[in-house]
Amino acid sequence: MSTRKLILTALLCGLAILIAGGIKLIQVANDEAEVQVLALRDVATLGDMTVSVLDIDRRPEATFVTVTMTGVDLTSGAADGWRLLADGRVQVPDADSEGNGCTTVSAASVTRCTVRFEPAESAPTVAYVRAGEQRQWAAGTP
Repeated sequence: MSTRKLILTALLCGLAILIAGGIKLIQVANDEAEVQVLALRDVATLGDMTVSVLDIDRRPEATFVTVTMTGVDLTSGAADGWRLLADGRVQVPDADSEGNGCTTVSAASVTRCTVRFEPAESAPTVAYVRAGEQRQWAAGTP
């Protein structure tokens, strides 16, 4: 094959990639991804766990999130799926400090406990991740 044919083939391949990328960009721009933010006390089921956020208490020393959990017996790490989205970052529970009441969860009854996070200055959104799913709660959500 001559050099001219190789250059022409490369240009055609590049043009095909450019056209495919443009089409994909148009498809993505028209996608309307809807994120559902639940109100406090709304119940969500993620896999085999049923959870709810009852209260978000912001204090200077920490942010305390009161939650309910049921559906699975967990003897440790019950707070592991919780996240706090505030101040432009995602926080995990402050597991090393006192004040984390989510140590065990019972499948037979509803466990009410408090998850402790670092202090948040902006309005926080609480998320729970389990079984490849995520739900979010925020105060003031209708």
